[in-house]
Amino acid sequence: MSSPFVLTAIIADVERAARCDLAGVDRIGVDIERIGKHARQGSVPNARISDHELEQLEALRPVVQRAQLFARLNPLHDGTGAEVDRAVACGAQVLMLPYFTSAHEVETFVRLVDGRAAATLLLETAAAVVRLPDILAVDGVAEITVGLNDLSLSCGLANAFEVLASDMMDHISAGVRKRGVPFGFGGVARAHDEALSMPSDLVFAQHPRLGSNAAWLSRSFFGPNPDEIDIAAEVAALRTRLEFWRAQPADMLSQQRDEMRRRLAAGRAQQ
Repeated sequence: MSSPFVLTAIIADVERAARCDLAGVDRIGVDIERIGKHARQGSVPNARISDHELEQLEALRPVVQRAQLFARLNPLHDGTGAEVDRAVACGAQVLMLPYFTSAHEVETFVRLVDGRAAATLLLETAAAVVRLPDILAVDGVAEITVGLNDLSLSCGLANAFEVLASDMMDHISAGVRKRGVPFGFGGVARAHDEALSMPSDLVFAQHPRLGSNAAWLSRSFFGPNPDEIDIAAEVAALRTRLEFWRAQPADMLSQQRDEMRRRLAAGRAQQ
């Protein structure tokens, strides 16, 4: 994993976006995905269902000096072409297609983007995992990120960490990296956060184990009072901890995955 670790902040607040940019976050932008999302994730605790609009990118442009402007669009639909055009006009440099199921959808998305921005994918359906070889054969995909929440739901699982700890993730990462496409997954919390349902260190260790070099900054990273945290210090601490795990041997990383599996099994036994 030789590439820098790419952190993305989904945020429309201008002042907070400026702080993230100064803190060294790599991508900053909006999430307009709403088509079908509430039906899928409405009952998921802490699901990210935003009320962002693409036009908010225009307000972010003057303050985002270092990071790339980012937009997660809706799943492919009749209005995707208009969404892509609007996002590019508002300054988006990275566009993400969520909740696709086939190579045909990916081909259509790449064609609509037409090189005007980086075309990235959010892999989050069981059908897309089954069809991954065909999807990876599509030229023009800049990056693939695994969306753990929707993929877990698509697989009939109640806990997104079951996907992360599964052999399926090894299969996905191996296929994506063999194709030479950058790979990432899920979100990351603050370093040394033991108060989460899954301690942040166990999640951090899975990034080098799987060859991932990208993640969102999760909602828990910002906490209930995001204006009160030192974003620069927290981002620096997060990167330091990711580098720590990157330097660990393979057996140590596998032990962290095994501990995650043990905790998941214990949780299921208590249900």
